[in-house]
Amino acid sequence: MNYHRTTGKRTRMKLLGLEGAGNDLDEIASSSKAEWKRPWWVRSVANPTIDVDWDTMERYDSRIVPQVYYPNYVGVNVSNRLNELHDKRTKQWILEKRPGYTLKDHALEIAAKRGSIGTSFIGHWNDPSTTSPIRSTKIFSPDDIGVPRWEGSPEENARLVRSALRFFGAGQVGFVELDEKTRKLIYSFDSDGKKIEFEDADMAYETKDKRVIPNKARWVIVFSVQMSEELLKRREGKSSTALSSATNILGYSRGSNILDRIQTFLHVLGYQGLAGPWYNGLGIAPALGAMAGLGEISRLNLLISPEYGPMQRIFKLITDLPLAPTGTIDTGIMRFCKTCKKCSIICPAKVLDTATEPTWETTGPWSNPGHRTYTYQNSPKCMTQWKVSSVGCSTCLSVCPFSKKNKAFIHTVVQATIAKTSLFNSFFTLMDGLLGYDIPRDAESWWDLDLPLYSNNSTDDG
Repeated sequence: MNYHRTTGKRTRMKLLGLEGAGNDLDEIASSSKAEWKRPWWVRSVANPTIDVDWDTMERYDSRIVPQVYYPNYVGVNVSNRLNELHDKRTKQWILEKRPGYTLKDHALEIAAKRGSIGTSFIGHWNDPSTTSPIRSTKIFSPDDIGVPRWEGSPEENARLVRSALRFFGAGQVGFVELDEKTRKLIYSFDSDGKKIEFEDADMAYETKDKRVIPNKARWVIVFSVQMSEELLKRREGKSSTALSSATNILGYSRGSNILDRIQTFLHVLGYQGLAGPWYNGLGIAPALGAMAGLGEISRLNLLISPEYGPMQRIFKLITDLPLAPTGTIDTGIMRFCKTCKKCSIICPAKVLDTATEPTWETTGPWSNPGHRTYTYQNSPKCMTQWKVSSVGCSTCLSVCPFSKKNKAFIHTVVQATIAKTSLFNSFFTLMDGLLGYDIPRDAESWWDLDLPLYSNNSTDDG
């Protein structure tokens, strides 16, 4: 281990963004939190449980993602009318004091967006346009300090990064090595129109037309931020409320802050950390999450993990720090989705397919071919529901049988059974409904709860 300690412990920890952690780098890398302790029934497998045709798959052009391209899918006039409807309903329902859409509910939703400095491809220290307070603080590199950069084995580096990310607030952490196949999960164009290219460059760089990733930056760090089940299930019928929207937004806000911190951490160690221009930039988060073993792709067309279910947001960045890949897993989630179908049945916009068998057929230009899934969802129609509801939509996540706090022993028994056999899947779905797990929870009552950190069970570690 070649870390030349020319500075005191407190100074080193402050430079690395870990002041207060109470450990030096060697202790952090050997911490029990650096080990990813999965439930005993999580099985490592060679390939993800969703079938992938790497020959058919191409790098996705994220300029056509519905969040960005929506007016082109439905027409500018329709988009403008829906935006006006969104604003009208927001005001009307506040004045009506409609539960879940009141002024205090929207105050929570809007406040959840604050506190994030946003993301940057290379890092905010190289961005002259940023107004972040971080620019008032010197961001050190090993050269600035006068020491060699950090050197460790891929396994040691993985432990170090996982410990740092857990300290910064991440839930699960996994790693993917980029090769001829997995590079296809990195966008060809980012949402702001810049082309993403790989080059034999020493350092990443960005121009007005493109972002360049060095070929030596061959590892992707993928991490999750947990959302609150208590907030996620505050619905009005099938519709999300401002409260359920707040936990989605806070997840993205927290993730942006964590991205900035891990970029800084890598920079001080002497390595690059490359992120997208927004939370959904750079690459396909659910796919990278599946390849990193965080969970499995589901009928939701999103990632479901054995620990958090779909109650999480996924983030990623590319680095040239060698990392041991974590690999894919099989916990029976993809098989469970075959018979469950609860998300597609309850979806208010009916954008999720109820087909029993997965398909290779895409539904529109927003779909990326090359994987066999239950749902190539109608994404523009989903976006329309976001606007009509005035607060977005996460109903499918909230009714998923895997959206549980997992503190009852029976939940662990059910998940372990699902991982081993599909024989009881239909029964488990039926019981989920009979026990009322998919019933909306009263919005007003949330304000009177004695809540844990971030309004979720923060002891559910990944």
